[in-house]
Amino acid sequence: MFNERKGRDNKNRILRTGESQEADGRYKFRYIDANGKRKSVYSWRLVATDSIPAGKRDNAPLREQEKTINRDIDDSIVPDGGGMTVLQLVKKYTATKTGVKHTTKAGYGTVINLLEKDTFGARRIDKVRLSDAKEWLIRLQQVDKKSFSTIHTIRGVVRPAFKLAVDDDLLRKNPFEFQMVSVLINDTATREAITRKQERTFLDFIKNDSHYCRYYDGMYILFKTGMRISEFTGLTVHDLDMENRTINIDHQLQKTGTLVYIDTTKTYAGTRVIPMQDDVYEAFERILARRPKLKVEPMIDGYSGFLWFDKDGKPMVAMHWEKYFQHAVEKYNRIYRVQLPKITPHVCRHTYCSNMAKSGMNPKVLQYLMGHSDISVTLNTYTHLKLDDAKEEMEKLALKAADAEEEMEKLGVKENEHSVIKLRQSS
Repeated sequence: MFNERKGRDNKNRILRTGESQEADGRYKFRYIDANGKRKSVYSWRLVATDSIPAGKRDNAPLREQEKTINRDIDDSIVPDGGGMTVLQLVKKYTATKTGVKHTTKAGYGTVINLLEKDTFGARRIDKVRLSDAKEWLIRLQQVDKKSFSTIHTIRGVVRPAFKLAVDDDLLRKNPFEFQMVSVLINDTATREAITRKQERTFLDFIKNDSHYCRYYDGMYILFKTGMRISEFTGLTVHDLDMENRTINIDHQLQKTGTLVYIDTTKTYAGTRVIPMQDDVYEAFERILARRPKLKVEPMIDGYSGFLWFDKDGKPMVAMHWEKYFQHAVEKYNRIYRVQLPKITPHVCRHTYCSNMAKSGMNPKVLQYLMGHSDISVTLNTYTHLKLDDAKEEMEKLALKAADAEEEMEKLGVKENEHSVIKLRQSS
């Protein structure tokens, strides 16, 4: 065996402590890991400039592997990622997230269920490289046909789970620290606000339809206040100050699976008091007048006095209204040649925000009314304005400029007349 000549390889290079060369020419490095276990790594190359024997599998040169090993030992990185799999890591991470909303917990469950069925969930975390993470997300979209928004949600759990592994010294780097749009096609449909004409057409149809007219006031309020549907369904008679014409929003009604419950507003900024315009006030008056007198008020988490009830006498949830909007649009489109686009409670909210932006409302005021925690969310509405909106705004400015110029001319004529009169009086 060649390396009986101690400390040198078959090229007569001096080998370092722990390095050796096998009879077949392969290099080996033996070391003791942070757990006190003796381990070995191999390579056909000692350094990067060495060539690989024909037919042999390539991996990192031995001395590059040594650098990584020694650095991990010095930094107390746990060997082999603690033997933890991706699924085990995600379960560990989600177990630390106490006090989250029911919807968030349900999202964690969805990701865990996916990883239990997916081979990626069984991968050891220290074996997941950046390219592996990217390839997995690409497979989810192209093979498993998951939508961009669904993958965004999955990554929103897996990425912080891997960050936890980095913080716990199980890994040195997080393989999920990359921009999704750099590897995936964003197929998310942009939620477009409908035009004022489409809004009027839809509401007129609802108002005059023998079946859907019962939902007119609710739909009208959603278009004219921009409330989230969960905030709207969570409203009770106690949240309406009809004397001062205000709506108190400090909770929302949610449904996850079969569980119907009261939750805090989506964000801290979601808790707000918004004013009622006359038309909204009148709509609420009609709703209160038609509200059934119940012997026993349904109570959910201490809240009672809800405004809308289903056929079983239970408070309506978001799903009810989403179906009413869907079926109403479908009915309209069956009757008329000019079709309406998809309209949902969220489209109502987006339409309200866009209309207020077009009317020139101060962005900070609009942020408050919408309950946005981040002004950038509100300002993004302004970026949705189109060429027609720009033309309309330019026309308004031109009109104002023309009016101002006309006023100045009138003022100039009056000043000249006044000067002439004074001159005649003095002469």
